[in-house]
Amino acid sequence: MAAEELKQQLKKQVIEFLNLTEMKPEDIKDDEPLFGEGLGLDSIDSLELIVLLHREYGIIIKDPKDGRKILVDINTMADHIEQYRTK
Repeated sequence: MAAEELKQQLKKQVIEFLNLTEMKPEDIKDDEPLFGEGLGLDSIDSLELIVLLHREYGIIIKDPKDGRKILVDINTMADHIEQYRTK
């Protein structure tokens, strides 16, 4: 899967998994922070994203420090998926 396709798919999955019904994939910038001033996600959302990565891509995040490094933005998530996916 091409990087841009993966990013689009990730945006759709983030919207679906987090029930962000008022958002569209084009509303999320690839380099926009997912937490804080960016999309404004919280710690519960981070758990949902960890489940998404495991369920959809076979990626297991055990250490919360790793989660903070991976769940920065769509670019970082896509890079990690490309590097470590098992499915």
